[in-house]
Amino acid sequence: MMENEIIPKIIREVKEYFSEDYSGHDEWHTLRVYELATKIAKEENADLMIVQLAALLHDVDDIKISPDTYVNKTKAVSLMKQCGVEDRIISAVCSIIDEISFAGDDTVVPKTIEGKCVQDADRLDAIGAIGIARAFAYGGNHNRALYKPDLKPCIHMTKEEYINHDSTTVNHFYEKLFKLKGLMNTASAKKIAEERDKFMHDFIEEFLMEWKGKR
Repeated sequence: MMENEIIPKIIREVKEYFSEDYSGHDEWHTLRVYELATKIAKEENADLMIVQLAALLHDVDDIKISPDTYVNKTKAVSLMKQCGVEDRIISAVCSIIDEISFAGDDTVVPKTIEGKCVQDADRLDAIGAIGIARAFAYGGNHNRALYKPDLKPCIHMTKEEYINHDSTTVNHFYEKLFKLKGLMNTASAKKIAEERDKFMHDFIEEFLMEWKGKR
C-alpha cells in the first residue's frame, strides 16, 4: 500500500470498529485525538506518521475495551501489517500505546516526543466540555453513580488499584481529570489545557452547589 493511502485506510477501519461504542471511546474520540496529536506533532517537529498511527490505534486494544488483545496489541499490529507498515514503525507505535494511558501514581512519561504528543492529545480529549460529557457517558455506560457524598475520592492509587477501582463519576474528576493539566508534556498542550481545566473546575463547583441546594 502506498504511504499516502495508509492513514485514510486506518481511519476507515477505526470508524467501523468504534461505530457502536457509547462509552465515550467512540470513533469521534479517536478522530479528535488524531487531529489534536497531528496539530501538536507539527508544532513539536515530531514524526507525523508514527504520531498519527498511534493516535488512531491507541484504543483498539485498550484493556477496558479489548482485554484479550491488550498485551500484544493484536488488533493494532494486524491493521498496520495489512497496510504494509514497516516493523520499526509498528514497534514505535506499540511502545507509544503502552505508555500513554493514565495509571494512577504509576503513570509514565513517554520516552519519545511522538509518545508525548499522543499522550497529550488523549489527555486533552479527557478534559474540558468534551471531557465532562465523556466522563458521564462512560459512567452511565458502566453503571456508575453520579455522586455519593459519603464516598470520598481515592487520590493516590497504583495502576492495578486504578484499573479495578469502583468510583463515582464526580470522584473521577478528582482521581484523574483534575490531575491531567499538570501532566501535559508539551508546551502546545499545556496552553490548551489551561482553559479546559478551568471549565471543568467551574462545572464541578456548580454541580456541588446545585446538589446541596445552594443554587
